Amino acid sequence: MKIMKFALIIALAFAITACDKTPSPNPPKPGQEVLTDEEMLDTLQRAHFNYMWAGAEPNSGLAYERIHMDDDYGYDDPTIITTGGSGFGIAGLVVAMHRGFIARTDGVARLQRIVNFLARANRFHGVWPHWLYPSGRVAPFSPKDDGADLVESAFLMQGLLCARQYMDSTVENEKQVIDGINALWREMEFDWFQRNGQDVLYWHWSPNYGWDMDMKLEGYNECMVVYLLAASSPTHAVPASCYHKGWARNGGIRSDAAPYGYKLQLKHNGAEATGGPLFWAHYSWFGLCPIGLKDQYADYGEAMKAHTMSNFAYCVANPKGYPNYSDSCWGLTAGYSVNGYEAHAPNNDRGVITFTAALSSFPYAPDQAMAAARYWYRRKALLWGDYGFYDGYSVAAKWYPRRYLAIDQLTIAPMIENYRSGLLWRLFMSCPEIQEGLRKLDITYTPQ
Repeated sequence: MKIMKFALIIALAFAITACDKTPSPNPPKPGQEVLTDEEMLDTLQRAHFNYMWAGAEPNSGLAYERIHMDDDYGYDDPTIITTGGSGFGIAGLVVAMHRGFIARTDGVARLQRIVNFLARANRFHGVWPHWLYPSGRVAPFSPKDDGADLVESAFLMQGLLCARQYMDSTVENEKQVIDGINALWREMEFDWFQRNGQDVLYWHWSPNYGWDMDMKLEGYNECMVVYLLAASSPTHAVPASCYHKGWARNGGIRSDAAPYGYKLQLKHNGAEATGGPLFWAHYSWFGLCPIGLKDQYADYGEAMKAHTMSNFAYCVANPKGYPNYSDSCWGLTAGYSVNGYEAHAPNNDRGVITFTAALSSFPYAPDQAMAAARYWYRRKALLWGDYGFYDGYSVAAKWYPRRYLAIDQLTIAPMIENYRSGLLWRLFMSCPEIQEGLRKLDITYTPQ
């Protein structure tokens, strides 16, 4: 029996390798499943949200850091919870209620469990660690990263604020969720992470190692929402100078680079001219709406579109000649790679396509994202499992892992919803604290 299963897997691998050499999607064959665009979007959202629903850690209701369908975790603990990935998943819970994938009462009950757990879990100056055990105790992310992670906690709070705005304060159990989120929000000491009053925020603080990680949050990367939340805090706000001097580096964040003719507008620490991994266009932006958002440094909607389209154009150009890259098979971002974890990007291309790169880019490149979704869905025999598409694959390496990462799976349903209805963008941008934070930072927002 094992020999038969192995033979089937090898046959499927050869089949998908051959198919992936096709430069564009093949027409459907007689009897092949065909979905309308709306059915495809429903299918994608429902499946990837399921990582946060059926796949969630049962005690907390939060997302596991990873789920490996092959049950091989090496030396890693499969019970570890991710805080940042759970923020994306909480936004997905709102989507699931909105779309009727789950009953509202069930969604509210899950949110109540989540909020209660987060109130009990280890926090450091009101900020959660990157990872937690199901008990609520901190799980060190690295030897000195055993305390607060401001970035992952900001992603978590972004999702919580979306949920808060979706709740109905006239319904008692929903009001309890609102009150619980407000308490967690007010207890986050953003000003502590100025490290003795500096005009910049720091990523980590540990009760055992202090500021030894020594990582400043300087753009452009995934962290813009951290500065907006810090400026918007009702209790521990930071001054606007943190944003302008720290994040924007006194204007050093601006870029004139235009790979493949797409002007990026923003650069990371004065370096990248090719565009970084696409998660930079997703993590801060599932609640914070870039469309119609502008300041002295960028038009953020145009910047996110340019980042996405330059990544797409790179894959179409395919300078390294990988066998499956095309206008319907594209997307480089951080995720599993043939040799561990990699931040895949045009300047770090390992031949690995990571599905979330295109699927979470629906708001910026809907036609290109839909073409990719259809291309992969027709080849889902090795690419799809209980929680949607697996993390990524490489035809060149004949590598098809049956493994998931929360940070990749859980941005897909929220970002697709922003493309379909703008729901999460409307919710987050409706927060009165966020509106005040935007004014404070001289960022203008014109809903489109």
